[in-house]
Amino acid sequence: MSAKATRALGTILKKDEQNIGGLTSIGGIEITADTIDVTSLDSDGGYRDFIGAFKDGGEVSIEGYFRPEDAGQLALQESLDEGQPEDYTIEFPTTPKATWTFKGVVTAFKVGDAEVDGTIAFGATIKVSGKPVLTIAAS
Repeated sequence: MSAKATRALGTILKKDEQNIGGLTSIGGIEITADTIDVTSLDSDGGYRDFIGAFKDGGEVSIEGYFRPEDAGQLALQESLDEGQPEDYTIEFPTTPKATWTFKGVVTAFKVGDAEVDGTIAFGATIKVSGKPVLTIAAS
């Protein structure tokens, strides 16, 4: 049986219930975990022993085309100014439906990089606050 790949076209990022438009790239959630060294003098075989510690949901970087009429894009600048965790959802165009939901704090907002042969770029970074949740809908 071969693996079934899903095209990314149709992936959506929402802040609360507001779509963020004009995106060409949505970075994925990457959860990492710190470790605590619990090695003792009687640890087996001379190897270090570890246990898990705090986890970090990482950052979600987004890029796209600047759309001055897009309420979702403009809301990200307001969120940066406020500095509070807010609700975000990444919806994938998969069957069954898959979504990431998380609280996030906007840590970067960019409009610019206007070049002669290009478009006006838009970008932002959202730091995940707390535990992100991956949900796969029942088929």
